[in-house]
Amino acid sequence: MRWTCERGCGASGSKEYASAGEAARYAAGFDREDRDDLGHRAPPLGLFPLRMWWTLRRKRG
Repeated sequence: MRWTCERGCGASGSKEYASAGEAARYAAGFDREDRDDLGHRAPPLGLFPLRMWWTLRRKRG
C-alpha cells in the first residue's frame, strides 16, 4: 500500500501487507474523517458543559 497526504503537507510512505484485504482494512482506517466523532471522544470533565449542550440538543431534535 502506498499513501500520500491529500492536504498537501508532503507526507507519504508505503508498507507491505500480507494480503490485499488486510491492506484495504488499514486504508479504510486512514480514510476516516476524525471530525465525525467530534464531541464523543472528549475528556469526561473538561468539556462537560459542551457534552450537556450536545445531549440536550440531540434529545430535542
